[in-house]
Amino acid sequence: MKKYTHFLFAAVVVVAMPLLMQSGSLASEVLIFALAAMGCNLLLGFTGLLSFGQGIFFGLGSYTVALLLTRWPVPMPLALLLATVMGALGAAVVGWVAIRQRGTYFVMLTLAFAQMFYFIAYTATGLTGGDNGLMDIPRPNVSILGFDLWTLASPWQFYGFVSLIFLVVFWLLLKVSRSTFGRTLLAVRDNEERAAAIGYNLRLLKLQAFVISGAVTGLAGALHAMMTGLAPLSNAEYHTSEMILVMTVIGGTGNLFASLLGSAFYLLLADWLSQLWPRWLLLLGIALMAVSLWMQRGLWGLGETVWNRLQGHRKQSAGMVVAPSAAAVPAKGEQA
Repeated sequence: MKKYTHFLFAAVVVVAMPLLMQSGSLASEVLIFALAAMGCNLLLGFTGLLSFGQGIFFGLGSYTVALLLTRWPVPMPLALLLATVMGALGAAVVGWVAIRQRGTYFVMLTLAFAQMFYFIAYTATGLTGGDNGLMDIPRPNVSILGFDLWTLASPWQFYGFVSLIFLVVFWLLLKVSRSTFGRTLLAVRDNEERAAAIGYNLRLLKLQAFVISGAVTGLAGALHAMMTGLAPLSNAEYHTSEMILVMTVIGGTGNLFASLLGSAFYLLLADWLSQLWPRWLLLLGIALMAVSLWMQRGLWGLGETVWNRLQGHRKQSAGMVVAPSAAAVPAKGEQA
């Protein structure tokens, strides 16, 4: 059961959100950006690659599903699959170039690709709608041979659909992270020179991680477009890459469930602060500074620290209870 703990945690959160939240759209958004954060975590937490290009794959997924559902009669599941493929292809292109450099130059390359994609999306008005984006994206039901299997009309019905996809992807990424491939990525992250000396093909490993990350992020972008009915230019902005990266760091790197924590913390805090003050981004910035200064391992690291301290206190208490009874036993040779 121990190796399924994180999946059970994720399932509990998925089940609990409808009981604790009033907005089905906000709950869906938490899971959608958790998907994007998990894709980013595969690069940053497992491979050690700090990428500012996640908005490219998110935007590709949004535009692909928007075009397929508004201009061509493509079934919705197929549209989501093709959006996932487009995210993977975009990541393959970006990764093929970016992984040729390391450190600061790698970050600069991903940022340059993000700016290029934004400019292309802004100028290709016939394809992307330019500054207006693509609007009136339908949310068709899940159907087979004309029979509706799943109605997605209401926000909570769509949340159920997103929840199923999220749990399936979470399970698959958990398998990937615990496979030989995932363990090899950790070796690359911890000591790239030693991994190369052993004989691992670093470029191939990094490119594979990029492709998987892009596929998951593209799927998240497609679901977001279906949720809002809009594929805006903002999905391809640098801010989207930054937001996904911040969610990943807040939750904690190297842990998939932490990505869900980071997404929920960021979006729910932003929603709450926006109701308190029009300049809520200032308050959000202060909160993020506090996280960076005192929670450098993220929310998951904070939870682990608290749990370990509680376990330590319990062991100390148990030792204090046992000690008097042990002292009461007469030593060998003493009078009773």
